[in-house]
Amino acid sequence: MNTWTKNAADTRPEADWPAAISDNIAWALLVTTALLIFITMPKMKHAFDGITVYLLLVLMVGGFIPVLRFFEKRWTDIDGAKAHDPALKGAFRRDQVALWLLTVGVPLLLALGFGTAFPD
Repeated sequence: MNTWTKNAADTRPEADWPAAISDNIAWALLVTTALLIFITMPKMKHAFDGITVYLLLVLMVGGFIPVLRFFEKRWTDIDGAKAHDPALKGAFRRDQVALWLLTVGVPLLLALGFGTAFPD
């Protein structure tokens, strides 16, 4: 078929759920780390002195990695045929929403908690 006569449905890429979740996880780790550094850490500095805040940052990021691995493992362990099955789109979106709610929610809730317990 000529490239000029293809419609949008012909050029749509095939679903690749393991690759898609890996991309989401990479971005989620970056976003979580940034939120922890720029939003949560300033609130934590009122509760902890010196290097303790930075050690807690490392622990929080390190604690989030198994959560990310849980989401990734669910999708990378599926067999080759299911890895491209469009019927899994709903399940993928549910995991994607849960991943991003945790990614954004946990640092913001921590910041809110430290901000409430230790106001400026």
